[in-house]
Parts: sequence; C-alpha cells; structure tokens
Amino acid sequence: MTSDPEYEATSKAKRQYESGNVQGAVITLEDYLKTDPHNCKVRLQLAQYIIYGLDNLEYGMMQLDVILDIDPEYEDALLAQVAVASKYKKYNKDTNAKFEKILETKETGDICNAYARFLRNQMLDFKKSQMYYEKAIVLEPNRYEFHQNYAALLLNDLKDYRKAKEELEILMKLKPGDKKVQDNYDRLIREKFDKNGNPKKSRLGFLKR
Repeated sequence: MTSDPEYEATSKAKRQYESGNVQGAVITLEDYLKTDPHNCKVRLQLAQYIIYGLDNLEYGMMQLDVILDIDPEYEDALLAQVAVASKYKKYNKDTNAKFEKILETKETGDICNAYARFLRNQMLDFKKSQMYYEKAIVLEPNRYEFHQNYAALLLNDLKDYRKAKEELEILMKLKPGDKKVQDNYDRLIREKFDKNGNPKKSRLGFLKR
C-alpha cells in the first residue's frame, strides 16, 4: 500500500487542531507545503487554522493571497477572504470588490446573504443590503436566517414596518413557537400599527415605512 503524503499531513494536522495543538497543526501543514507549495487545498486548510486557531489575521490572509496568486479564480479562497475581511472596516473597499467579483459568476443564497450583511454592517448601505437580502430569499425562500437578517434590517435601519411585519410572520411560520420572534412581532404590532392593522402616523404626519 503506497502512502499519500498529502492525506497523511492533512489528517495529522486535523487531529492536532481538534485536540488543541493548533501550533502543531500549522507546523505540520507548513512542512508539507515546502514539498508541494502550489497545493491550494492544503494551503486553504493552513489559512483557516492560522486565522481561527492562532487568531493571526495578517498571516492567514497572506496564505489566502498566495492561493489567489496561484489561482486567481480559486473560489473557496475568495469566499474565505471576504468572510474574514468583512468584519474589518479597513478592508471594506477590497472586500466589496471581492464580493462583486464572486457574484459575477456565483450568485447563491449564502453569498447574497453574506454580502447583504457586509453592506449593512460595514458599508451602511441599507438599500443595497435590502436588495441582496431579497435576492437571497428568492434563491432560498425557506432559509430562516435570511428572513431573520432581513427583518432586522427592516426594523432597525430602514424602518419599513409593513415589510418587517411580513418577514416576522414568515419567521413564525418557519419556526412556530419561537418566543423571541413572537415577542418582537407583538411589540411591533403594539407600537407601530393601529387597531385596524395600518402603520401609525408619525408626529409629522408621515407614514413610517
């Protein structure tokens, strides 16, 4: 039976990582990559261990950059970069460009949802965030977290209480008995709608949307 150095290295590193020996797992993969430096799959595993295990963002992002130097279209590395970078405002411009590049070729519910969250939390572009939450929901209409994230945007940022009400009603159907959703719904109805089910007028006489 012939040995498979890649399998042996990645399996050993996985065992080390899961047992808490993160540094050992990193060293195992680094040693393997010295013999196979263009192996993007192994380098991605290394990057994940560095970022999430060692909490070393700069070194981990560097490993992802190496992957993209080898293969600029390596989608898993692009997704990993935007997932990490989207939490830090200093990378906003670069992260936005990466999201747009990914979405040119792969528009899935998860990617649209991730981009919508980035647009809301980091770019503060609430209208564009709404557009991508709606795309995510069209692609996967029964994903609870998509409706949950969209409802939060509608309630807290867009103040669109009519649509927020609809989203909360969908959440209650998807997960009956969720007390938090029910409480939010009851509070919304109590504070923002009149007895006829219409949005209350603001002090200035305009309907809140």
